[in-house]
This record gives sequence, structure tokens and C-alpha cells, in this order.
Amino acid sequence: MTIELSREHLQAICNHAESAYPQECCGLLLGLVRGDSKTVVEVLPTENAWDEEAMQAFQAIEPLAKLGETKRGNYAIAPADMLKAHKVARDRQLAIVGIYHSHPDCAAIPSEFDRQVAWQEYSYIIVSVCSGKAVDVTSWRLSDERKFEREEISLVDQLEKYSKNR
Repeated sequence: MTIELSREHLQAICNHAESAYPQECCGLLLGLVRGDSKTVVEVLPTENAWDEEAMQAFQAIEPLAKLGETKRGNYAIAPADMLKAHKVARDRQLAIVGIYHSHPDCAAIPSEFDRQVAWQEYSYIIVSVCSGKAVDVTSWRLSDERKFEREEISLVDQLEKYSKNR
């Protein structure tokens, strides 16, 4: 599986990650799925909605997870933001193809908690931000065995590719 996005989309994700540092950022990726490839058409930054209520809700899903109380090591996308993104995607004949978030001062590798709450249909882009600078970007997808597998990131001329297929 490959996720295709433009340099501008990648830059927007990295800028969001750097601006949120030292907290985690998060956002949604709208696009198209074609065979083994996902094409990102739009990056939708969201607010990191992690709070005590989110922590308790996720703790109910995965009771053994070691969840922190701060946005430095956790993120949540508010249900209202997910609903709005689904509506925007539907209106534009797109889909939510992925979620991105940052790992402040940590590697761009999914955590166990990331794996526990991941959905198989999405790509997960993770940005490692060290001392306020994005230093690594990776993408992952969840296998049928519920294990993360690295996904290739392909930088493409997004707008041209999207308009050709409309």
C-alpha cells in the first residue's frame, strides 16, 4: 500500500506538528482510494481534543494502556470534527483516508496505544518532532493481524492527478 500526497500537504502536516510542539498535533486526510494506493487531496488539521474525558473513554477501550493526562503524549480527534470531515468528504466525493499526529521528542513509530485504537481502513502518518523541528515522517497501516506495517509515502503533483480523474 502507498499513500500519495503533495509536498505542500507534507509541509502542512509538518508545520502543524511543529506549531503544536511540545504537544501532539492531529488531523485528518481526505482523498481517494484506488487499488493499493491512497491519494491525499486535502489535509484537515484538527484540535487535539485530549482531556480527562477522552482519557477515561480510551481507558475503557484499552484498560491496560498507560495513558497520560496531557496532550504531550496523547491525542484525540473530537467526534464533532470527525463528523464534519465525513460530511466535507462526502460532499466532495472523497473519503477520510488517514489520520496524522505527531510524536514530540519521540520516534515516528506507532505506540501500542496507537495500534489498539487504529482502524484498518486508514493510513496513519506520524511526524517525529524534536526540539520543535519535524525530523522524520512515516506512514503506517494496520494489517488483518492488527499489526502496523510501514506504508510507502509517495510525493506527487496532487492537484494535477486529482483533476485528471474527475
